[in-house]
Amino acid sequence: MRQFFTKKELKLKKKRLLMMVACMAVLVLLAGYVILTWPKKVESEAPTVIVESAEKGDVEIYGEYVGRIRAQQFVEVRARVEGYLENMLFEEGKRVHRDQPLFIINRAQYKARADKADAQLKKDLAQEAKTARDVERLRPLYEQKAASQLDLDNAVAAYESAKASVAMSRADLAQANLELGYTTVKSPITGYISERYVDVGTLVGPGAKSLLATVVDSVLVDFSLTAQDYLRSLQRNVKLGERDTSRSWQPNITVTLADNSIYPIRGWVDFAEPQVDPKTGTFSVRAELGNPERKLLPGQFTKVKLLLDVRENAVVVPAKAVVIEKGGAYVYVVRRDSTTEKRFIETGPEVGNRIVVERGLGLGETIITEGYHKLAPGVLVIQEEATVPGEKKDSVAVAAVVRKEEGGSR
Repeated sequence: MRQFFTKKELKLKKKRLLMMVACMAVLVLLAGYVILTWPKKVESEAPTVIVESAEKGDVEIYGEYVGRIRAQQFVEVRARVEGYLENMLFEEGKRVHRDQPLFIINRAQYKARADKADAQLKKDLAQEAKTARDVERLRPLYEQKAASQLDLDNAVAAYESAKASVAMSRADLAQANLELGYTTVKSPITGYISERYVDVGTLVGPGAKSLLATVVDSVLVDFSLTAQDYLRSLQRNVKLGERDTSRSWQPNITVTLADNSIYPIRGWVDFAEPQVDPKTGTFSVRAELGNPERKLLPGQFTKVKLLLDVRENAVVVPAKAVVIEKGGAYVYVVRRDSTTEKRFIETGPEVGNRIVVERGLGLGETIITEGYHKLAPGVLVIQEEATVPGEKKDSVAVAAVVRKEEGGSR
């Protein structure tokens, strides 16, 4: 056995030793770096969420439809006697009142007929008075046997004939005065009058042109509801076209004009068709609407918003707080111990940026509106109240719009 190493072997061993020392030094440095840079364990903090309280209020549910304006009273002003039109006493397109004179027809011939009938009546009255005196004179003579029965009978017959002539003359005079009055054509109703359909100097009357103008009063709005809307109203015990004094509200409409402005006067539903049109699956509804400034014109199409129902004291929450999945809709509720609860709810109509909650949530319960996306039930949270400028927190009164193609619940 050799006890001595050669120079080459010593040099190799020395090199290996240096490499081992270098590797050990590198491992020590890496271990120190890992220890120094290893992230320290930080205790998790409770997430901060934005919360609001569930509110109660009256929710008005509307339906939007296309309506057509028509006149409630469309009256034709016609000439009832024949003659030449002499004058027009109104301004076209303006408001006229009941019994206001509108046209004057030449009245000369009708005045002559009235005068003639009046003269005939006076003549018959004189004849009646004479025959009455004859009867009074002959009756005592007949009792004294100074006059015959025939003379008395003739006097009585003459008196009765004179009385009948007076009655006929009175009727003729009344007819003549009536025709004379028809020469002044008056407005049958209060409303707005159209343009004149004939010119001054035209021969008018039953045998010629009788239609002189038309007068319209307040307007009606006709629109159609779907059978689904009708059934939904019945479910809430709302019968369109009937007034229910037990309710604090009645079905009414608001109309949007062509410039997208809201007509200031509300209309009231006064009629609903009792049957559905099989061709369209809809039924007709009518509402009466005041038109004092004549902003609504017959024949005009307009947007109609009908108040279908009012949910009184309904619970309302912000729409952004509701999560809708296949399993249903839910919200995150914050318990008294500041932990979260995943609460499934039954939703009603959507009210702009709010949703009506039919079941599952009570008044005053705290719900999370922001920051719930990564939450899980039972998590402790830090609450911050939502602040919306100008929003009142003590009460809520909102309006939901249900269009034809949309349902009333989600």
